[in-house]
Amino acid sequence: MDLSIVIPVYNSASSLPGLIDCLYKVLKANATRYELIFINDGSWDISWQVISDLSAQHDWIRGINLMRNYGQHNALLCGIREAKYGIIVTMDDDLQHPPEEIPTLIDKLQEGHDVVYGTPQKEVHCLWRDVASKFTKWALQAAMGADIARNVSAFRVFRTELRNAFAEFQSPSVSIDVLLTWGTTRFAAVPVRHAERKLGASNYTFRKLMTHALNMLTGFSTLPLQIASYMGFAFVGFGALILLYVLTTFLIFGSVVPGFAFLAATIAIFSGVQLFVLGIIGEYLGRIHFRSFNKPPYVKKELKEKQGNQRA
Repeated sequence: MDLSIVIPVYNSASSLPGLIDCLYKVLKANATRYELIFINDGSWDISWQVISDLSAQHDWIRGINLMRNYGQHNALLCGIREAKYGIIVTMDDDLQHPPEEIPTLIDKLQEGHDVVYGTPQKEVHCLWRDVASKFTKWALQAAMGADIARNVSAFRVFRTELRNAFAEFQSPSVSIDVLLTWGTTRFAAVPVRHAERKLGASNYTFRKLMTHALNMLTGFSTLPLQIASYMGFAFVGFGALILLYVLTTFLIFGSVVPGFAFLAATIAIFSGVQLFVLGIIGEYLGRIHFRSFNKPPYVKKELKEKQGNQRA
């Protein structure tokens, strides 16, 4: 079995040596050929220096340094495109995804699936992070159109040929899980252990999670437009009922409903709905505008390998 491990790195210099030790034991026992690809996503600590040293010491470790911080999924896309072997494993750099669980994911993959997620048996996060995570998974489910989105995790195993489905993808807004649905519908998930974070703090803030969720909704789904349409229909119906009430009152009592406040409130509601819908449409138009720039999802600065090959 040949494995490519892809790990985006952001300010995790202290955890990388320990991660290497754990990974090496698992890979040595379960893979014939293997590689580890670190993608330094614009870290401001010494992560790239640590990656460079590790790649100089081990011929199975490769390092890619990005020009700036592009985001976890953009860095993953870079590493996925660089992978050499038939099965790709993605995981975090903070040791919360135990390497010992990789064989469990691979065993499930061999049952005929194309993508297998390692769903934490119990996530070790605070309340705000759990709330943001649930909203993100709801947005991901809308974008993926599959129930498996409820079990999505950054700890995943999939067949490398799936990347052919998004080989030409060039948007700066990236969701690896959505891109994988372009190549297959055979998803699965297995429960795995989720370790406590021993070093550093999570780089995913509440704001980043919510932004990622909104990016998935507007970048890979038409759900916001559908919601806007439903709201439009609902308020048209509301307006029709008000008109019917006014006409009925006029025919029966010979007068209309008095009150400027009522009329002003109704106008305000309809105006608000129109602005909301225009905002959603504007978001989609803005994404089309930015895609016309052909802005890449990432730019590589340099590569590190033990052989000393260094390419700009």
